[in-house]
Amino acid sequence: MIVENHEIAYRNVASKLYQFAPEEIEMAFKDFDDILTSQDYHPTGDLFFSILSDPTAEVMTAEIFLPIKEDHFANQSEEDVSFRSYFFVKPLLMKRIKEDFDAQSQIKYWELMEHLERGRMNQRTPMFVEYKSSFAGDVYVEMSLGFDRK
Repeated sequence: MIVENHEIAYRNVASKLYQFAPEEIEMAFKDFDDILTSQDYHPTGDLFFSILSDPTAEVMTAEIFLPIKEDHFANQSEEDVSFRSYFFVKPLLMKRIKEDFDAQSQIKYWELMEHLERGRMNQRTPMFVEYKSSFAGDVYVEMSLGFDRK
């Protein structure tokens, strides 16, 4: 099922652009977390990223977002880190992945793109991928993209 009118909303979000092979994504997540924690910032754990490149490219370009507990950010590293006091995107189309994330992410990506085409919609944002967990501790992923009607 594709959910229309989904939204992404976070406060105090740090972000950084990365380029990596898809299998190195965990290394990029860890690198960004290390950059923030080395400066005494406290990530909330609500990690998400946007895919800025072609999803089939050998080298992926992504912006990784990590909300922090602090309501200010003064980057003291040589890394190019951005900060937004509020991050909000709406309306989004969204698909949820509950298992087999690697295989299902490609399938869900193309399902969202086909839904855009069938619904005569324009893509307005890159693809966002949010890692979430339920109250029961189950981990899942939400893939979403912004749209408007043609």
